[in-house]
Amino acid sequence: MRRKILALLMAAGMIMLGIAGCRQTGENQNAGNQTERNQTGEKQAAGNQENADVQSSHSSESTDSENTEVSVVYMTTDISSDGLMAIYEALGASPGGSIAVKLSTGEPGSNYLRTDLIGELVQSLGASIVECNTAYGGSKSSTAMHYQVAEDHGYTAIATVDIMDENGSMTLPVTGGSNLTENYVGANFANYDYFVVLSHFKGHAMAGYGGAIKNISIGIASSEGKEHIHTGGQGGSMWSADQDAFLESMAEAGKSVVDYLDGNILYINVMNRLSVDCDCDGSPSEPDMHDIGILASFDPVALDQACIDLVYGAEDGGSLIKRIESRNGLHTLEHAQDIGLGSREYQLMSIDE
Repeated sequence: MRRKILALLMAAGMIMLGIAGCRQTGENQNAGNQTERNQTGEKQAAGNQENADVQSSHSSESTDSENTEVSVVYMTTDISSDGLMAIYEALGASPGGSIAVKLSTGEPGSNYLRTDLIGELVQSLGASIVECNTAYGGSKSSTAMHYQVAEDHGYTAIATVDIMDENGSMTLPVTGGSNLTENYVGANFANYDYFVVLSHFKGHAMAGYGGAIKNISIGIASSEGKEHIHTGGQGGSMWSADQDAFLESMAEAGKSVVDYLDGNILYINVMNRLSVDCDCDGSPSEPDMHDIGILASFDPVALDQACIDLVYGAEDGGSLIKRIESRNGLHTLEHAQDIGLGSREYQLMSIDE
């Protein structure tokens, strides 16, 4: 009997110790959760400082190993030739062979990128400036007129200019798309080994916004390719086509370009003169928000998303946000990520001292 009583007392003691241990574990977990919440709150508060430091839900400042695959987007607030050179150098790229700088030559009177900003970079690369003709008419709808615009805007004074579809189109396959199976780009696209995609970020009357994705899709597409993208591969009028099919087709056409180049491409977005209208508009609305900076990445989706987030984080970004949302412009980013063009998750890294 005495042994049974001792055994029961020992068992009871073990149960009491277990209960105490569980209580202590729960207290530790609660304390840890509270610490995490406090740290998260501190990070969120810090993220609401200056607009240039805005980190949206798409971005991350963590350097943990779990985030090693997150696309990096570099940023400077110095919108100058020196700032452009610095942001390019931050990428650590080593372009080789025949290099193309893809930009929009812009309609006369538009907010196209000026040569005093881009000239040093273009010449340091020994690159050609490349473009394609438009499908909407205007001053760039024919090759001869387009070369004149390029000269008038000073581009021929800093580099050789190549209107890539002056000799027609070449076809790139589109894989994984829901609208396009092929993409038509300027035939001279094949003459280049590396593309530096230099985009003026701004609004757009049809796409909502224009950045890196638009520049490698509509921008590199030949005149017939532009019509193909605008109509979602269905043909007919560009002005009455399904809007989402157009937005998705831009992402799909862009992916065909990236697949073809197999890593030989980088992207820079200049966020100045942030009008709701694009550089294809000769009479754009005057910007009503401040200039933001220059951003660069090897991921066009991450780059455009970072620019979008900076606009949404700006106190004076209302007009541009309205233009983007009225055209469902964010759908381009959604589809681009879905088909593997890039990631909307990114780490924003300032190179400013």
